[in-house]
Amino acid sequence: MLYPLSQTGFHPFFPLQGSKRRQLLATLRALEAASLSQQLPSLPGSDSEEEEVVERKKKRPKKASLASVPTKVEEKRKKQQQKQDLPGSDSEEKEVKKKKCRKRALESDSAAEEKRKGKRQKQAPSKPAQHLDSADQTGAKAWKRCATDDPSKPSSVTTSPQTPHALSRKQWRNRQKNKRRHKNKFRPPQPPDPAKATAPTEETEVPPAPTQENHEARAGALRARMAQRLDGARFRYLNEQLYSGPSSAAQRLFQEDPEAFLLYHRGFQSQVKKWPLQPVDRIARDLRQRPVSLVVADFGCGDCRLASSIRNPVHCFDLASVDPRVTVCDMAQVPLEDESVDVAVFCLSLMGTNIRDFLEEANRVLKPGGLLKVAEVSSRFEDVRAFLGAVTKLGFKITSKDLTNSHFFLFDFEKTGPPRVGPKAQLLGLKLQPCLYKRR
Repeated sequence: MLYPLSQTGFHPFFPLQGSKRRQLLATLRALEAASLSQQLPSLPGSDSEEEEVVERKKKRPKKASLASVPTKVEEKRKKQQQKQDLPGSDSEEKEVKKKKCRKRALESDSAAEEKRKGKRQKQAPSKPAQHLDSADQTGAKAWKRCATDDPSKPSSVTTSPQTPHALSRKQWRNRQKNKRRHKNKFRPPQPPDPAKATAPTEETEVPPAPTQENHEARAGALRARMAQRLDGARFRYLNEQLYSGPSSAAQRLFQEDPEAFLLYHRGFQSQVKKWPLQPVDRIARDLRQRPVSLVVADFGCGDCRLASSIRNPVHCFDLASVDPRVTVCDMAQVPLEDESVDVAVFCLSLMGTNIRDFLEEANRVLKPGGLLKVAEVSSRFEDVRAFLGAVTKLGFKITSKDLTNSHFFLFDFEKTGPPRVGPKAQLLGLKLQPCLYKRR
């Protein structure tokens, strides 16, 4: 802080004299001048700043008041009103069109009424049906005219309450239905036109006339199909007879009707051909691995397929003959000596109700230690273990069995001696199910 000088030029706190005093005074004056020079320009500077602020405020645009400026909500409302105003013009145009349609309908109704009045005066009063028809026609015409003027709303005229004579759409339809019913009721029946019925049109194709060759071919195919069905029926009958009776009855059946065996043999072969593997081929493959000197007895040989597949000597037995090598006989009594063969084969031939007689006959003709091969349909066995136990009681021993095939089972037995049970003993395991074929 600077202290002011006294009038005499001396500072009250600095009682100095001479040159030092003068120097101090000079320095003090210089400092006072420097401080004044710094403070004086700051004062007008503040005024200039205030002026600049005022000028800036003047230059800025004046803000509008909140009342004059619309908010966003008001702008949205205006836009919605503008959008709603557009379809309003369309609605006004539609209303104008409706009014025009109503005027036209009224004019048409009034004109129709005038016409009806004139007709009533001219015509007799005993024809009310024509009055209804004319009313229906005028109503329909008015409705059609309105529909052409305004296709978007065809029922504007009919449903309007201002037109008392106009009918609704449903009423007009009912009137038309009643009108058609009335006309059809009194319309006489029209006979069919014979020319149209007899004359074929150009578009319809006339089927070609059947020739004699086509007729013969169809007749031949029909006869073959009927013969095939008849053979199938006879085969099922013969098969049922073979399984449901003893072998002696089957032998008499084939002796009386030799063609029956041929028919049965053809049906049996057609059934076995569908199998993936025929059991006679499996037996022949096993016998080809054994010595050729072994004597084989084929019980129920059929067409001697086993004898043709191996080189061993084979005795073929069956109820009827389709091959010269077959010996016709009952398989319960074959013309062979005791213990004269090495292998006995029953390939799908354990038929009839006397299976025990067949196996005892095989035991009789087999040598000690001889081989018995049995192949039968798998569906005939209810209990395989019971069947094997019954066969062992007849003097055999099971050596191998194959139950893997889906159509037949294969068993190998070895002869151990004569039967161990008497002829009156019952062997329930030998009762197999009959192999019956269903109608297809």
